[in-house]
Amino acid sequence: MSKRIKKVIVKVPHRISGFFEIVDKINGVKIKDPEKIGSRGAGFCVNAVGKTEIILRFLDKSSEFEIEIYINGKKMNQSAETTYYVIDYIKNYIRKSCKIRVNHFFDLPVGCGYGASGSGALGTIFGLDALFNLNLSLQEKGKIAHIAEVVNRTGLGTVCGQLNGGIGILKEPGFPCIYERIKIPQNLKVICGSFGVIHTKSILTNPVLSLKIKEAGKKALKRLIKEPNIKMFINESIEFVKKTEILEILELYKVKNLMDDLNKTDIIGASMNQLGRSVYAICLKENEKEVLDIFESYKPDIEPFITSILEGKSVFFKNT
Repeated sequence: MSKRIKKVIVKVPHRISGFFEIVDKINGVKIKDPEKIGSRGAGFCVNAVGKTEIILRFLDKSSEFEIEIYINGKKMNQSAETTYYVIDYIKNYIRKSCKIRVNHFFDLPVGCGYGASGSGALGTIFGLDALFNLNLSLQEKGKIAHIAEVVNRTGLGTVCGQLNGGIGILKEPGFPCIYERIKIPQNLKVICGSFGVIHTKSILTNPVLSLKIKEAGKKALKRLIKEPNIKMFINESIEFVKKTEILEILELYKVKNLMDDLNKTDIIGASMNQLGRSVYAICLKENEKEVLDIFESYKPDIEPFITSILEGKSVFFKNT
């Protein structure tokens, strides 16, 4: 490859949030610093990933700075708001004319509650840091990705969970976060699928749902902190869905029916992705076929994916 062209690939896990509390005010006063805005709640990373490939081409000094962003092969550019924000932020550190092309490829559906925007934001900042030798600290990279999500209302705490991996409790909002891992049994499988997109921005700006989420998320977190185990996580995630009335407000009847069918079986539990028209089920490997059969009974409206909870390293690099 020419010295004028460099490439890096970064893989960051998808993440599913079970429940959350929006934290955008202190004592009723709006928080202005996006670094301090965020969420409390709980969720888990899976072994499915978002792969971010960044190709850097150095241009003549007289050339304009160029940005191209593709998501699963579709050209998005500024429509990919969170990724574009990260690149625009990093431009302040760059003194050379160049063209940056970002290709995001996601294993799981985008806009369906699998943390694609957080994965893409982290993949972009980690990749740019490596390509330009910026030597940003882990905290600085995480902060930039978190702010990009908050400013564009694509997420509130996903980045923190994706950096820490596993299944865990996000105890405080903003960045850096306070994150506590939950121990899990061996041989767990996650089976998930989506009926379609929910735009996170539309939920975070809905005053009725926003208030219900804050109240239900706060109560769920208190109970999980008292009994931090996977069964309690699932129970509180299901209760969160009921208390927020999100299924009824958004008329997500297929999501409700699938959740109900799954929770009639002998599994750890099933609930709705926050936020997406999606359902995830956590079960022992011995129950995998039974769960998959239930998901497949909803075809062609849903396409099931089989994965597992990611316990190890969460960000993977490949320089070329």
